[in-house]
Amino acid sequence: MTAVRLIATDLDNTLLRSDKTVSDRTVAALDAVRAAGVRIIPATARNVRGVHAVNGRTRFSDWAVCGNGASGVHLDSGEVLLNIEAAPDSLARVVETVRSRVPGACFAAVRDLGARFLAEDGYAALASTTDHSRDPASMERADTGTLVSVPAGKLVFRHPTVPAADLFAAVSDEVSQLGGVEVTLSGAPFVEVMAAGVSKAAGLARLCSHLGIGAHEVLALGDGLNDVDMLRWAGRGVAVANADPAVLAASDEVTASADDDGVAEVLEQVSGSATRPRRSS
Repeated sequence: MTAVRLIATDLDNTLLRSDKTVSDRTVAALDAVRAAGVRIIPATARNVRGVHAVNGRTRFSDWAVCGNGASGVHLDSGEVLLNIEAAPDSLARVVETVRSRVPGACFAAVRDLGARFLAEDGYAALASTTDHSRDPASMERADTGTLVSVPAGKLVFRHPTVPAADLFAAVSDEVSQLGGVEVTLSGAPFVEVMAAGVSKAAGLARLCSHLGIGAHEVLALGDGLNDVDMLRWAGRGVAVANADPAVLAASDEVTASADDDGVAEVLEQVSGSATRPRRSS
């Protein structure tokens, strides 16, 4: 079996429990993997700010693949490996299409690697601090025209009464056919739109190429639709038991749920294999 050199893990509802906390067992497992010489990075829909929000426990300090693969940033140095943004005309077409199908949808845009978060009043009114690791009161208010006036790493939208999964089902096919964008769900209460070609798999592949690591040396963990391509790309793709059915089907194996320390269980296996003395021949 090929040795694992890098572990890429989703955060929300994968490494993090459903209440957004990280268990003591998971903290210990993260430290053991690092001590064994295996790199572990977050591959997440969150931006850099959102990753730093959980670093009090996770202590990530290496690279991070953020925004569903739209950006790759070194968490300690701030070095940017990639930053892919959707064009204004593509964003405008998404807004027009979504609102024609589901009137009342509200939008927000993530810019400058997450440093700026612009939201319509309606979006901010629906948001909570845990949605984007920021107080909705601190979101920059903007009208629709301003939101789509410059490139954005991510456009997100939600609705006062339509759940994100139903909103995605209603508009994803038509939005995908517009060209210039990718649309996905991460398990958060909103739908996410990035530039065409952006995915966790593509972002992770770019980072691993930079690090000289092959896909066969990567273990990936996830739970949401935005993790499917990453799990298929990695040499070993593991879904947590609470994952979306499509993610379970795409994975090589299934571990326990996020609330039952499924990621810690896998990390313990990896660190044990990496540190176990080899038998002499």
